[in-house]
Amino acid sequence: MKKTYKLKELVNSSSLDFLMEAHNGLAAKIVEETGFKGIWASGLSISAAMGVRDNNEASWTQVLDVLEFMSDTTSIPILLDGDTGYGNFNNARRLVKKLEQRNIAGVCIEDKLFPKTNSFIEGHKQPLADIDEFCGKIKAMKDTQCDENFMVISRVEAFITGWGLKEALRRAEAYRKAGTDAILIHSKRTDITEIESFMKEWAGRIPVVIVPTKYFATPTEKFRELGANVVIWANHNLRASITAMQKISRQIFNEQSLISVESNIAKVDEVFRLQGVAELKEAEIKYLPQGKDSDDSL
Repeated sequence: MKKTYKLKELVNSSSLDFLMEAHNGLAAKIVEETGFKGIWASGLSISAAMGVRDNNEASWTQVLDVLEFMSDTTSIPILLDGDTGYGNFNNARRLVKKLEQRNIAGVCIEDKLFPKTNSFIEGHKQPLADIDEFCGKIKAMKDTQCDENFMVISRVEAFITGWGLKEALRRAEAYRKAGTDAILIHSKRTDITEIESFMKEWAGRIPVVIVPTKYFATPTEKFRELGANVVIWANHNLRASITAMQKISRQIFNEQSLISVESNIAKVDEVFRLQGVAELKEAEIKYLPQGKDSDDSL
């Protein structure tokens, strides 16, 4: 089954499904091994892993390079956090072409301006894209895709920027008419009030994706009651890795020894396993000359 079809089935399922964040090939493999059905390629996490800000400081081609490794090492679908599409409709439709070439199952774009600003940075001054311009971007992306199952998901930022429910609904409906496959409705409140109000008014016109990073204390059952289709755990592998690296670096720095840390970190053999070293050994037996030096040219 193609990855694009898997993602389409997941987003359109009547049951609630989950995407887990990954930001490189190793994280993506761990997400798949854990049992998740899909991966969220987080823009925040990918840029942070590169050591830059979530303001399109990493170019879209650099993001593509990361995605290629993530795609090659996994069999579950990847949904890219595509920011604003990295420019206008022309940039966005070229992005779709390049994502399909790398077997990426879909992309989510947000209705803000390029270069983007992370949604959780304080302030309500982040400008929103013109609705007609954003709808043109959606149409260009859908017209460009070759695989009919490739997903274009539109992220509505009206709550994030303080515009409220009426504007969120107006934008979501316009994007639905423009051909988007699903709506991602975003909020930075610590309660689910905004999401709940949207879901009741939206009434299941097309699938809805939510990201409960800020309202994490809300029981998952509540998401099911509201009719959400997909929940994204958006940046938690990155944040977990930061905590672990800070802790182990401090400990080694302070103790100037590995004695007390070795038992608390992954074995090197586990790194080799995740890298697929066993497959390479089998391939060497199959493809390299046996019984003589493989460098012998005679």
